[in-house]
Amino acid sequence: MEVHNIEFVGSFFDLSDIPKIELPQIAFVGRSNVGKSSLINRLLNRQNKNIARVSATPGKTQSINFYRINDIFIMADLPGWGYAKAPTKMRDKWEALVKQYLQENVNLAGVVHLIDARHAPTAVDLRLLDILVTERSPILITLTKTDKLNRTKQKQALKLVTEQLDIEETQVVLTSSKTGKGKTELLEAIEALVQGTLLDV
Repeated sequence: MEVHNIEFVGSFFDLSDIPKIELPQIAFVGRSNVGKSSLINRLLNRQNKNIARVSATPGKTQSINFYRINDIFIMADLPGWGYAKAPTKMRDKWEALVKQYLQENVNLAGVVHLIDARHAPTAVDLRLLDILVTERSPILITLTKTDKLNRTKQKQALKLVTEQLDIEETQVVLTSSKTGKGKTELLEAIEALVQGTLLDV
């Protein structure tokens, strides 16, 4: 899939504010500082003019941000999960928003769950994965920041995440927002999720 048209739909702090758009939605979610915004910008060819806000400070995404892609699906950038330095009340609000979105969204076609390739899945990652499995959402595990690992370390990271999460390697995409690694594979996987939803209609 090639991205030709991107429209920023809006930022939403409450599900009731989200407009009704009859398009499949692909949600991007992961713990704070996993490189979510940077990867979205790479996928959408917006490295030089960021569409998703990138910051050195984790927790920058505090709302659900919608982008209409090629007028065939919505990419939803969800708030960073489990940012320990945020006030507890704010962190709980973000997590409640993510849970509600995943539980109540009838247009959700799949979820891209980002995990930092440099570390084993954390308790925060596992808690989020439990929610995704409970909601039976199709899940793509995406390992980020692989440019910081050599080839051997990348293979070790892939082996670790598949064993710890008990999944097949085909469910995991290794990516780098810096080099573009995995961009084509991830876009193809997203396209398959979107097309599968459209075929079911």
